[in-house]
Amino acid sequence: MEQRRCQSLYSQWRSVARGHRAEDFALEDTRSGRRWTFRELADWAESLPPAGEVTVAGGRGLAFIGQVLRAWRDGSVLVPVEEEEARTRTQAEENEKEKSAQDQQAAGFEELAALPAAIGHVKTTSGSTGAPRRVLMTADQLMADAWSILRTMGLRADWPNVAAISLAHSYGFSNLVLPLLLYGIPLILMESPLPDALRQVLARHPAVTVPAVPALWRAWHAAGALNRRVKLAISAGAPLTLDLERAVFESAGVKIHNFYGSSECGGIAYDRTIVPRADSREAGTAMDGVRLSVNTDSGVLEVRGDSVAEGYAVPDPALADHVFTTPDLAYITADGIVLLLGRTGESILVAGRKIAPALVEERLLALSGVRHCVVFGVPSADAARVEEIVAGVRLEAGVDLPSLRAAAARALPGGWQPRHWFENGALRPDARGKISRAAWRAWWLEEKKGPPIIPAGRDGG
Repeated sequence: MEQRRCQSLYSQWRSVARGHRAEDFALEDTRSGRRWTFRELADWAESLPPAGEVTVAGGRGLAFIGQVLRAWRDGSVLVPVEEEEARTRTQAEENEKEKSAQDQQAAGFEELAALPAAIGHVKTTSGSTGAPRRVLMTADQLMADAWSILRTMGLRADWPNVAAISLAHSYGFSNLVLPLLLYGIPLILMESPLPDALRQVLARHPAVTVPAVPALWRAWHAAGALNRRVKLAISAGAPLTLDLERAVFESAGVKIHNFYGSSECGGIAYDRTIVPRADSREAGTAMDGVRLSVNTDSGVLEVRGDSVAEGYAVPDPALADHVFTTPDLAYITADGIVLLLGRTGESILVAGRKIAPALVEERLLALSGVRHCVVFGVPSADAARVEEIVAGVRLEAGVDLPSLRAAAARALPGGWQPRHWFENGALRPDARGKISRAAWRAWWLEEKKGPPIIPAGRDGG
């Protein structure tokens, strides 16, 4: 019988499950304390109720894995979405809740059932630089991304993956879900991403792989939760600062590997070195099976390879003909190292100089007491100045904004000094590890309504 959607992935999963011994550990749920073998997981997947034409899957736990397997089994279009992890339930309750929630959620995605038969997976971009977009994937493209990650990073079955990030996001799906189901890399579902939860995992497992985002690495480091049982440490979703990478290496002996990827193509580049980087712009070298080049006209990075998605739901030349044109300005060294130089449209133009907000953020995060920060530009009332830099921070207890501003005056070059500052306790990364400059810029402009600001290039007359 002809397979449709991602049923070929289900066949691969069945092959993986059959290739393991009956007692081999596949998945551990630290909330319930239960372990599942590959055979138990395979039998459970077979018992799940039928999927509809579209399966909307959310969460971090076992229910998400079941929704993926059910969609693959029945040729349903899988749409992972971000949501809070559901409480642990019994298997019967889980099955019923799962089907009910899926039926309700799928109501907003009926049009996806009409996608070409080859499209079986729909990702949603983070929207950190604009409106979120739907990315259309085939089974072969998902398989290519999983192979590239496994081969490039050297994932191992005796170093189970620890799930501290969302399984629904492209990063978590590619690094946690696909390695489990397509290559038999065991998965540990953490009860929470808090330091104590990680300590408990490390106390029970002598060797693990941990994909996370910089905010989690910073929190775990600050709490002293890291040790050499973390055999492979991966950071993606947002820039990894040099001070954090070095501090973790020096205190815990753990090298954090910077990983650069995108929903549109999966992994792009990976830092394969065994010591901290010397330059924060280094994203690493191309993932295995991925071909990178810099567009000679625009200076942006272009990605080619079998893992590049089929396209957007609303067509765009940035993702077409199996080429993804990223929004990232880049340079590739003679050694193949990708240097990220900022994003198109994100540079802040101050008196004729372009300033990359990510570099200002890195300097601020290196200052004592800064938990999170975001930097963006706003129009200046001085037409010659064009834009002004705004810095928003979330500070640790006992640190005040005047002290931070004084420290920043010493740490930042003159042209990088923010003209405006704000402190906000709600400033934090989202589930993908990102802080949206666009969203905070919009908030700032709304909060600061008052005398009109003269837009760049106009005289206000």
